[in-house]
Order: sequence, then C-alpha cells, then structure tokens
Amino acid sequence: MNVDLFSLGCECGCAAKIPADLLKGILQDLDLPKNPSLVIGPETLDDAGIYKINDDCYLVQTVDFFPPVAREPYTYGQIAAANSLSDVYAMGGTPLTALAIVCFPAQRLGLDVLKEITRGAVDKLRDAGAVLVGGHSIIDEQPKYGLAVTGTVMPRELMDNAHAQSGDVLILTKPLGTGTTIMAAKGGAATKEQEEDANRVMRILNDEAALAARECGAKCCTDITGFGLLGHAMQMARASGVSMELGFSKIPLLEGVLEFAAMGLLAGATYANRKYAGEAVDFAEDVTLAEQDVLFDPQTSGGLLVACREDSVQKMADNFSVIGRVVESTGEPRVSVLKAQLAK
Repeated sequence: MNVDLFSLGCECGCAAKIPADLLKGILQDLDLPKNPSLVIGPETLDDAGIYKINDDCYLVQTVDFFPPVAREPYTYGQIAAANSLSDVYAMGGTPLTALAIVCFPAQRLGLDVLKEITRGAVDKLRDAGAVLVGGHSIIDEQPKYGLAVTGTVMPRELMDNAHAQSGDVLILTKPLGTGTTIMAAKGGAATKEQEEDANRVMRILNDEAALAARECGAKCCTDITGFGLLGHAMQMARASGVSMELGFSKIPLLEGVLEFAAMGLLAGATYANRKYAGEAVDFAEDVTLAEQDVLFDPQTSGGLLVACREDSVQKMADNFSVIGRVVESTGEPRVSVLKAQLAK
C-alpha cells in the first residue's frame, strides 16, 4: 500500500496531546456527578477510571487516540491499539472490549488504508485477548485512530498512581525516545533500523510488565506516554505526596536518541512538558540539555513506571530497568535527576 502517513500531519502519536498545564484546570470548577462506586476518577490524573461493580470486581475504562505515529497503516493501527490498551494494564487490569475511534479523510486516502489500520488494531487486540465491539467514525482532514477500552480488575490487584511510598524502587519497562526518534525519522535523520526499532517498542503490549508488577506486589504504577517520563513521574509523585530521585545512566534509551535531541529534533510537546513539570525537577549540573530533553520527550505506547517495594524488586529487575527510588517529600513533591547510578 503506497501511502506514507507521516505526510498527513504535524504532530505524531501522543505528542499531539493538549499540554498538561492547559488541561489541568478544565474540570476544576465543574460540578461533576458523584457516585460512591467511583473508586478512581479524574482527581489524581490517573491512567484510567475505576468503577466498582461489586466487592470482587472493578470496571476499568479508558480512551486514547492520536494522529499517525508510523508510516505504514498496519503498523499505525497496531501501535494505536497497544497504546490504548496500556492504560488498562497500568491499573493492573485485564482488557475485555474496545470501541474504535476514527477520524479519517476517506475520499482523500480511500477506505483500504483505514481497513489496514483497523486490521493492525484488531490483531493487537487479539494478542491482548480483547475484542472489537464497534466504534464511531467521522470525516476529518487528518487521520486519527484509537480505542475506548473497557476491562476489569480485582480490587487486590488494583494499581494506581497515588500509592508510591518512601523506600520504593522505581522500575521502567521500556526504553525512552520514541517521540524524538519519530521526529528524526520524519526529518530523514534516523536510519531505517532506528525507525523500525521505535516501531517495535511501541507495538509491545504492557501486559507482561503489568503481570510482573503485580507479582512483586506493586500498588503504584503509571504508563509513560505524552507527558514524558518526568511529566508522568511528577503526576505520580504529587498524587502520592512523595519525591523521587532518578539516575539518568540507568534509564534505557533508544539508539541514537541523544544525538537526535542534541540536533534539536524535538516534538513541540517536549517544550510543553518541560513547562508543565520543569519547575519541580532538579537536574544535577552534569545532566546535559539533550539528556534533559529526552526525559521530557513525549512517548507513544511507552513503558510502565512502577514503584516496587525494595524487598521484592528482584522479581522485576531481572527483565526491566531500575531507574530510581521514592523518597520522603519535605515540602512540595519534587523529582531529582542525577547523572550517575544512585547510591544504595
């Protein structure tokens, strides 16, 4: 299929999100309906809503969609589905059903392109054990695709972003740099192998990472998407009332991403994320500007950030990266970024 979806939009994937600092006040003065069965709502900016069905089962609900994040329609559909499913995994849940959200220039591209996008999404849903039950589509000049996903979680396996505790170890389950690599690919600076590696990482489901987190007894987790590692880490710190320390040398990166960042190949959301969280982040003097930018880089279908008890961290450390720790907050929550590995 001879179509390059990168030619149809400016921002790609989760980099197209409305900046967090603009979003934060939208619900502030609204009189939202109250229901005692709503376990987790929008207050803590968590990954999904949690609604109590009964004492043994909670409903998990989330929605995510974005412009093309890959050149090929099938790959775009896979990534869009993996990204949408990730919010359910971040809450410890199991995805069950999905509704497609489609904005598409049907007359310009033809429905064969949309069929390939949908095929990619359906194949990824199949990998997750979930089913597509329908959806809604509208004509739009720029393609956008995603899913509204419903799942379930048992109360004892629920994870959220508000239960990090001092002494917890921070685990990251995927490398950073998809936003910058996509910008480099669009600009012709990334190799085919670098672009394909970013696509491979974005297609990976977070199901195994979430299972490992639950097996180590984790109660606090979030997935890293459009607000970057530091934006989502700050949301977790604020929701939990703690601070965090990260060691940059321990954070996994896609190959070439630091060079791309140093060249200024950054999504506009990188600057918005710095504006949102930057005032609460302390960088060591030897952390370069390019390294800082990578930590603000908007991720699409990124990994999970898990706060895990130190006595059980080995269950995750064998397969994922230990990047930091949770510490007590002496005032407003902050995130400190050191260059070297953190001292034990």
